[in-house]
Amino acid sequence: MRIISGSAKGKKLISPEDERVRPTSDRAREGLFSSLESAYGSLSELLFLDLFAGSGAVGVEALSRGVEVVHAVEEEVSELAASNFELVNNAAGTYKVFKNRAKRFLESEAALKYDIIFMDPPYDVSNVEITELLTIIKERNLIQPRGIITIERASKSKPFEWPQGMECEKVRSYGQGSMFYGGYSASVLP
Repeated sequence: MRIISGSAKGKKLISPEDERVRPTSDRAREGLFSSLESAYGSLSELLFLDLFAGSGAVGVEALSRGVEVVHAVEEEVSELAASNFELVNNAAGTYKVFKNRAKRFLESEAALKYDIIFMDPPYDVSNVEITELLTIIKERNLIQPRGIITIERASKSKPFEWPQGMECEKVRSYGQGSMFYGGYSASVLP
């Protein structure tokens, strides 16, 4: 694994030895950030939440590409994520790694109102749990009105439900994983 673009381009990331951690592939990360940069133009001044951060590869890539603030939430291997974030200590943005469960973090005062929320839960996390997390995000108003939520799931998994007022806008597949992009429905936007 390596950082694909930005201020830390080419730096090698520390790979997890824990088999429970499934890092987002370089190809999928490139696709994710291509979509995000297409939507926003520039990622500077944006707030980015990486739930189920694992090795931190996605959040580190965001920081390298100029995101202003990255919050990475990881319960199991938060030390690994923190080590990878130290690779981009020269970036203009800031980061914080939270050793916490995703749901507990979303319900805490540490959670902000983000422009981008990326969730890459273990594939055995149920669709009901995904919908529950999306509901907390909506109820606590943790995503900007035109913010983007991206959820990585196994390509062969059954689809999850978006809460009322949110919807999936597109799906992109990268081998065994698929990225579901969504946010607030156009009908609920001001």
